[in-house]
Amino acid sequence: MAISISLVLLLTILAVVFLRNGGLKISHALVCALLGFLMASTSMAPTIHDGIGATANLVSSLHP
Repeated sequence: MAISISLVLLLTILAVVFLRNGGLKISHALVCALLGFLMASTSMAPTIHDGIGATANLVSSLHP
């Protein structure tokens, strides 16, 4: 578990650096995809899933 969390932290930092430097290249996209897979296996996954679901419900309820 400690390796998974440190790897998630490292990949999060790399993804932020890649996004701040400009264009997102293929290698950067692979790092972001790997980050997503690793985040899905952490204890934060249900919280992230619930947050995305609540945001989607909020957006779908808006009527312009």
